[in-house]
Amino acid sequence: MKNRLLCLFSTTTLALACTLGAATAHAQASTPPKTLRIVPHADLKVLDPTFTTAYITRNFGYMVYDTLFAMDTHSKPQPQMVEKYEASDDKKTWTFTLLPGLKFSDGQPLTTADVIASLERWSARDNIGQAITRAGGKWEALDDTRFKLTLTQPFDMVLDGLAKVSSYPAFILPKRLASQPATRPLTEVVGSGPYVFKRDEWVPGSKIVFEKNPHYIGPKAPADGLSGDKTPHIGRVEWRVLPDSNSATAALTNGEVDMIEQAPADYIDALRANKNVKIGVLERAQGYIILNQSMPPFDNPKARQAIAHLVDQDKFTAAMGYPDDLRMKYCATVFICGGPNDTTAGSAPYAKPDPALAKKLLAEAGYKGEKLAILLPTDLAYLNSATLVAIQALQDIGVNLDIQSMDWATLTARRARKETLDKGGWNIFLSAASEFNVDSPISNTYLGAVCGNSLPGWPCDKKLDELREQWIAATSSDERKRVLDQFQERAYEVFPAISIGQYSRAFAAHNSLKNADKIWSLPNLWVLDK
Repeated sequence: MKNRLLCLFSTTTLALACTLGAATAHAQASTPPKTLRIVPHADLKVLDPTFTTAYITRNFGYMVYDTLFAMDTHSKPQPQMVEKYEASDDKKTWTFTLLPGLKFSDGQPLTTADVIASLERWSARDNIGQAITRAGGKWEALDDTRFKLTLTQPFDMVLDGLAKVSSYPAFILPKRLASQPATRPLTEVVGSGPYVFKRDEWVPGSKIVFEKNPHYIGPKAPADGLSGDKTPHIGRVEWRVLPDSNSATAALTNGEVDMIEQAPADYIDALRANKNVKIGVLERAQGYIILNQSMPPFDNPKARQAIAHLVDQDKFTAAMGYPDDLRMKYCATVFICGGPNDTTAGSAPYAKPDPALAKKLLAEAGYKGEKLAILLPTDLAYLNSATLVAIQALQDIGVNLDIQSMDWATLTARRARKETLDKGGWNIFLSAASEFNVDSPISNTYLGAVCGNSLPGWPCDKKLDELREQWIAATSSDERKRVLDQFQERAYEVFPAISIGQYSRAFAAHNSLKNADKIWSLPNLWVLDK
């Protein structure tokens, strides 16, 4: 009898354990995976970050692609897809070895053939890539994991180029995609970054979805800025497109989203007062007026100087809505005030607006009241407000404007069109660039005035380009500073773009979001957890 009771008790206990185990397993299986929901600064339309400088496409690129080198939080390039590298003493030969086992998100091996094709496509678009080519640079695969760069001239900025943060990062694609011309945007997405793009869940204008890339391999170093191991803490990310600032901030405070990538400038103070929200600075930035230099009147430097004489930086940045602690009233450099290349050379004539001189110069440039198309973004409040300031200043001196309103995604597609106005062309739009696209003659996207470039506005000035090459080739700090001042003086003569002031972007995150203090410069979402 005793043995029978023991047996019965044991059987009952086992059954109970099995029942409880099954219930626990069912509960775990029914628990939805963690999902990170953020509001991006714009809708996504172009999927190819080597085709456009639009930041939303760049951010998309960092989700699905990886780079050979990446910037850490000290703005130093660190090996990312590269296991080891070395440079010859004369900086004319560079050799690299890839991390072992790299794969694309479709499971195919990533080899140096993919790397070379990607770098050649990148070099066709990027300032630094083009500078490497002009220095005699040739990329060559040594085997499936080793490749080299040989140059006819010394070039000590190779790693800075391969780790370039923005416009255009040197993302690595499969050879079959990278071999396609950079003049046409790619629509297929296969990368080796931390996430996979879920095209089947993409709802343009509403939602962009990513899931953890099961084939991702990163360096052993911990995540630091854009460098290090990018293995995500959260397996699913949803970009929720909410162009209306009220809707975005309400969604954040109600816990419907976890983060707003770029907090609306005029909502920052209110969000700071919310105990459930934290505000963090992304990076310093400059606003710009971009003029179409492929057609009159802005093919004439006098017309561009005229627009520069209308700029009151304090008025522009105040209109953007940024709090005083996040903006400067005046910045004299075409680079970043407080950055390594801060200089006032050539800026004095433009320190204060002079509408009378602006009107005179515009007339001397041949402007006779023709209609000029200015593009007004409707979904980026800070650029909308800045553009309205520009519209008022232009109309005050008699410029005949055709104001065309559109969302930012449509604007970025429109600005790439080098057409006359009757065929969908344009004359003026406003934009902004982060410090990584501003802070030197080689990284400053809109000062890359290489004739024949593909930048919106199509700036072209041989002298400015020659000074940029001299700055790259300078071998001493004194020589580089001398050329830097000459470069800025020339920029203030020909104005490839016109600065409207410096400010700092900010993000807003719900307090439930972990590691938000590790966000750096752009939304490196793989560091976040919930």
